[in-house]
Amino acid sequence: MIFTNIIIILMFTALVALLVGKKFARSLPYVASAGVLTSFVMLAQFANHHQDLFHQAMPLVSVPWISSLGIEYATFIDSLSFILVALTLILALVCILVSVTEIKQHLNFYYFNLLAALAGIIGVFAAADLFLFFFFWEVMLLPMTALIAIWGHENRRYAAIKFFIFTQVSSLLMLVAIIVMAFIYQQQFGQFSFNYFEWQQLDIAMPLQTWLMFGFFVAFAVKLPSFPFHTWLPDAHTQAPTAGSVLLAGVLLKTGAYGLMRFVLPLFEQASIQFAPIAITLGVISIIYGAVMAFAQTDFKRLVAYSSISHMGFVTLALFSFSPIAYHGAIVTLVAHGLSSAALFAMAGMLYQRLHTRDLNKMGGLFASAPRMGGMLLAFVAGAFGMPGLLNFVGEFMTLTGTFANHPVATALAATAMIGSAIYGMYLFQQSFQGKPVTHSAVEDLRGHEWLLCSILFGLLLYLGLFPQSLLMHFDAIYPTVADAQLIGGKL
Repeated sequence: MIFTNIIIILMFTALVALLVGKKFARSLPYVASAGVLTSFVMLAQFANHHQDLFHQAMPLVSVPWISSLGIEYATFIDSLSFILVALTLILALVCILVSVTEIKQHLNFYYFNLLAALAGIIGVFAAADLFLFFFFWEVMLLPMTALIAIWGHENRRYAAIKFFIFTQVSSLLMLVAIIVMAFIYQQQFGQFSFNYFEWQQLDIAMPLQTWLMFGFFVAFAVKLPSFPFHTWLPDAHTQAPTAGSVLLAGVLLKTGAYGLMRFVLPLFEQASIQFAPIAITLGVISIIYGAVMAFAQTDFKRLVAYSSISHMGFVTLALFSFSPIAYHGAIVTLVAHGLSSAALFAMAGMLYQRLHTRDLNKMGGLFASAPRMGGMLLAFVAGAFGMPGLLNFVGEFMTLTGTFANHPVATALAATAMIGSAIYGMYLFQQSFQGKPVTHSAVEDLRGHEWLLCSILFGLLLYLGLFPQSLLMHFDAIYPTVADAQLIGGKL
């Protein structure tokens, strides 16, 4: 019951924060950190005692929920869900650290929503029943919307409503597809089922398979986000509090990629093959469009938001190339982007607290007074544009290497965006920390908890970049298997 226990711990901690947080407001970061750290320790101990989870999917819990419809509370774990849950818990600690000095109002309700969103996200990565998956998909939406709407910046309500509408409308398409899949299973096997593993036995004819795949794809493409479903992201990132931006970029976007990996490719193989040219085109457009738009921004957070669109385009390109190397490169990219984007948004929050602006034109010359902050920003910028030695480079290299054999033109176009990422990355650093000061001559350097935050994130990027085998060694167990990926790739 590892994932169930983690969800229970996070929700229990959330309720404690909500009910007693007003009287013990100063202790809330410690309470939330205790819940997150306890969950992480439990996950690490489980992995240490169950090495077989890295070789095959392991069912965890299966309890009847709505028996008449075949709906169960069913969870499972494999190396993909383990990696993404571990990333979620690491970034949860980052969210708490960046909230210590930023959030001043309604602390009990803030930490309730933060922890509830985390519980929903982990539920998404754990669900083996598609109705349960949709339930957790909606659970993570509501507290995330509240974080933006209540603790965001000047246009927070507009951004929150836009985020909610985009996500909710696309989710309804997925819900329709899930219900249709359950009816198809009932026709073929005589009973309703929403179980992911049982759905793999379905034989769905074309073109119905294409329409069902499209229902899932749109929901996941909105969350990823992929062009042209991306327009909610810059607004949400810009207006969200720092922890909200970290959660959005570091984890929430990964649920879209997880959906493509877990459901779209395995359940709709034939439709995915036919749709691959369109998906690859959308991925390349996202890569180039995100890079160009990032360079055009003067808002620190908006620049990083558009860079996320570009990086997630690499994931779409990798997944629909049906290459095992590119597929695994997509997973590395998810982890690398989760760490580096979280770090950049955290740096944006630190600067905003000191300067009360995100406008790059109002910064400049900050390196003299804050050299440690400037050094860390430069390191994270280097990681974001794929500096060798850091994890981002490994993910992008594997993606481009695996994609080139079947899609050389798309690969070449995507590679040009890596040059663009270096340009907007150095533009970000130069505008904020180099040159002559515009309005402020000095800012406070990294505080203790900020130094800890940056050290954790950069340490992970560096260690995994230098020793990627510690992450890659588990990838052969991630569905689709290498043999399946090679089989699908041979059909293209």
